[in-house]
Amino acid sequence: MDNQDLMRIDYAHHYAHRSAMTAATRRRRKKATNLSVDEKLLERARRMKLNLSQVFEAGLAAAIRREERAEWLRRNRAALQAYNEHVEKHGVFSDALRSF
Repeated sequence: MDNQDLMRIDYAHHYAHRSAMTAATRRRRKKATNLSVDEKLLERARRMKLNLSQVFEAGLAAAIRREERAEWLRRNRAALQAYNEHVEKHGVFSDALRSF
Protein backbone atom coordinates (compact mmCIF):
# COMPACT_ATOMS: atom_id res chain seq x y z
CA MET A 1 0.00 0.00 0.00
CA ASP A 2 1.57 3.29 -1.03
CA ASN A 3 1.13 6.78 0.42
CA GLN A 4 -1.57 7.67 -2.09
CA ASP A 5 -3.68 4.69 -0.97
CA LEU A 6 -3.20 5.69 2.67
CA MET A 7 -4.25 9.24 1.85
CA ARG A 8 -7.41 7.96 0.16
CA ILE A 9 -8.28 5.78 3.15
CA ASP A 10 -7.57 8.64 5.55
CA TYR A 11 -9.66 11.06 3.48
CA ALA A 12 -12.53 8.58 3.24
CA HIS A 13 -12.43 8.09 7.01
CA HIS A 14 -12.47 11.83 7.72
CA TYR A 15 -15.16 12.42 5.12
CA ALA A 16 -17.40 9.72 6.60
CA HIS A 17 -16.77 10.98 10.13
CA ARG A 18 -17.49 14.59 9.14
CA SER A 19 -20.70 13.54 7.34
CA ALA A 20 -21.84 11.58 10.38
CA MET A 21 -21.09 14.52 12.66
CA THR A 22 -23.06 16.87 10.42
CA ALA A 23 -26.05 14.49 10.38
CA ALA A 24 -25.91 14.11 14.17
CA THR A 25 -25.76 17.87 14.61
CA ARG A 26 -28.79 18.33 12.38
CA ARG A 27 -30.75 15.77 14.37
CA ARG A 28 -30.01 17.50 17.67
CA ARG A 29 -30.85 21.00 16.52
CA LYS A 30 -33.75 22.21 18.65
CA LYS A 31 -36.12 25.14 18.27
CA ALA A 32 -37.89 26.67 21.26
CA THR A 33 -41.65 26.89 20.86
CA ASN A 34 -44.73 27.58 22.94
CA LEU A 35 -47.57 25.10 23.23
CA SER A 36 -50.93 25.16 24.91
CA VAL A 37 -51.57 22.03 26.95
CA ASP A 38 -54.50 20.86 29.00
CA GLU A 39 -53.70 21.88 32.57
CA LYS A 40 -54.59 18.52 34.14
CA LEU A 41 -52.47 16.63 31.61
CA LEU A 42 -49.55 18.92 32.32
CA GLU A 43 -49.88 18.38 36.08
CA ARG A 44 -49.99 14.60 35.62
CA ALA A 45 -46.98 14.65 33.31
CA ARG A 46 -44.99 16.73 35.81
CA ARG A 47 -45.91 14.37 38.67
CA MET A 48 -44.61 11.50 36.53
CA LYS A 49 -41.48 13.54 35.74
CA LEU A 50 -42.02 13.07 32.00
CA ASN A 51 -39.71 14.99 29.72
CA LEU A 52 -42.27 17.07 27.83
CA SER A 53 -39.92 17.79 24.94
CA GLN A 54 -39.25 14.08 24.38
CA VAL A 55 -42.94 13.21 24.70
CA PHE A 56 -43.89 15.95 22.25
CA GLU A 57 -41.17 14.97 19.76
CA ALA A 58 -42.15 11.29 19.91
CA GLY A 59 -45.83 12.12 19.41
CA LEU A 60 -45.07 14.56 16.62
CA ALA A 61 -42.82 12.06 14.86
CA ALA A 62 -45.55 9.40 15.10
CA ALA A 63 -48.18 11.81 13.75
CA ILE A 64 -45.91 12.80 10.86
CA ARG A 65 -45.24 9.12 10.01
CA ARG A 66 -48.99 8.40 10.03
CA GLU A 67 -49.72 11.35 7.75
CA GLU A 68 -46.86 10.51 5.38
CA ARG A 69 -48.01 6.88 5.22
CA ALA A 70 -51.59 7.95 4.51
CA GLU A 71 -50.40 10.36 1.82
CA TRP A 72 -48.21 7.65 0.22
CA LEU A 73 -51.18 5.27 0.18
CA ARG A 74 -53.41 7.96 -1.40
CA ARG A 75 -50.81 8.70 -4.08
CA ASN A 76 -50.19 5.02 -4.82
CA ARG A 77 -53.69 3.58 -4.38
CA ALA A 78 -54.28 3.14 -8.12
CA ALA A 79 -50.94 1.38 -8.64
CA LEU A 80 -51.53 -0.92 -5.66
CA GLN A 81 -55.00 -1.78 -6.89
CA ALA A 82 -53.70 -2.47 -10.41
CA TYR A 83 -50.96 -4.72 -9.02
CA ASN A 84 -53.42 -6.64 -6.84
CA GLU A 85 -55.75 -7.14 -9.82
CA HIS A 86 -52.81 -8.36 -11.91
CA VAL A 87 -51.82 -10.87 -9.20
CA GLU A 88 -55.42 -12.09 -8.87
CA LYS A 89 -55.65 -12.61 -12.61
CA HIS A 90 -52.15 -13.93 -13.39
CA GLY A 91 -50.67 -14.98 -10.03
CA VAL A 92 -47.12 -14.15 -9.02
CA PHE A 93 -43.94 -15.20 -10.77
CA SER A 94 -43.04 -17.72 -8.07
CA ASP A 95 -46.33 -19.65 -8.09
CA ALA A 96 -44.80 -22.46 -10.16
CA LEU A 97 -41.77 -22.67 -7.86
CA ARG A 98 -43.62 -23.12 -4.59
CA SER A 99 -43.81 -26.58 -3.08
CA PHE A 100 -46.55 -25.78 -0.54
